[in-house]
Amino acid sequence: MLTAIIVILQVICALSLIFLILMHSGKGGGLSDMFGGSVGAATSGSTMVEKNLDRITVVVAVLFAFTNLILLMRLQ
Repeated sequence: MLTAIIVILQVICALSLIFLILMHSGKGGGLSDMFGGSVGAATSGSTMVEKNLDRITVVVAVLFAFTNLILLMRLQ
């Protein structure tokens, strides 16, 4: 039962990571420009939207790594 919950959490984290990484702006801009990421980008360099997106991406990536480790330990 616990393994199924962890697998579901891992799948949610994986899909969230895909979405969050696609939201980041690259060299030519990204999907985050649609949500106001480019407003003031010429003056400040990095916007608050990008900073928050970075923080959320790191948190989800760490959670994904922990679920991988938990599943690895349960397989042994």
